[in-house]
Amino acid sequence: MDDAIRYRLLKLLHEQPHLTQRELAKTMGISLGKINFCLRALIDVGAVKANNFRNSANKIGYLYLLTPSGLEEKTRVTRRFLERKLVEYDAIRREIKELRAETGQLKSFR
Repeated sequence: MDDAIRYRLLKLLHEQPHLTQRELAKTMGISLGKINFCLRALIDVGAVKANNFRNSANKIGYLYLLTPSGLEEKTRVTRRFLERKLVEYDAIRREIKELRAETGQLKSFR
């Protein structure tokens, strides 16, 4: 699982641990199978703990909780994700500056 998926999944689980795998898949725009694979990987490394619970309709569900190591992992992956996005942002700013110069729009970048 790449850092972008890991970041988004850890963030979602931290904010909304009650989401089902189907809801996670829909929110993230990836397949249910991939969500299952990613959750299992996070559970296997001890970053997430899945607790069973029963709702009013007596269906088995899970509450996905970040463990202390999961919170540390979320912090690490957030930093890496931010660093990558800052590099992308700087590259886009340079590209916009070049394109503006080519087209004669010399206004500064906001």
